[in-house]
Amino acid sequence: MVPGYAKARQGKGAHYDEATIHEILDTGLVGHVGFVADERPMVMPMAYARCGSTLYLHGASKTRLMLLDGKKLCLTVTQLTGLVVARSSFQHSVNYRCAVIHGEARKVTDEEHERALWLITDHLLPGRNEEIREMTGQERKATGVIALEIEAASAKIRTGPPVDAAADLPSTLWGGIVPIVTALGTAVQDSHTPDGVRAPDSLRKAQAKFIA
Repeated sequence: MVPGYAKARQGKGAHYDEATIHEILDTGLVGHVGFVADERPMVMPMAYARCGSTLYLHGASKTRLMLLDGKKLCLTVTQLTGLVVARSSFQHSVNYRCAVIHGEARKVTDEEHERALWLITDHLLPGRNEEIREMTGQERKATGVIALEIEAASAKIRTGPPVDAAADLPSTLWGGIVPIVTALGTAVQDSHTPDGVRAPDSLRKAQAKFIA
């Protein structure tokens, strides 16, 4: 048994160690959260943050997701790193890194609520909290937070070139990888930002963080 989280499932290319799973979560931009509401399966894209073995998710206080205290959730974070171009359609694939998390939702309140909101902003824009005003009481009241306690987790990773059939290799067809690079572009200020105002450090930190 590899030290780490409980295994979500077995599979080729699977990893279960905390370091691998945490690295994918910490460099992801969006998590897709799956849950059941009104007897219907739902999947919602959401910003998130990790603190130890807890993931924090936020949204409007009265949304379905914020009312799932004690319910089971699944969250996935996927990063595409390349198109795998083979010599047959059967062998085409993608290179990727994906973390799959299973756990139970817990409503967050009081000081942990404020800390969670701080963490979510800092995940996307490191250091941004120190650059902006504090949230108002009304803003805090309108923003719900749930914690997803990680009970089981797995990561799947594919790297490398196509795995063509031996009979296809002597052909003159092209095979290889088309890299997919995730990066944040140059920031564009809005019409309310005075000319000459320097872009904040949090933007540069985010640009450095989210590079595949």
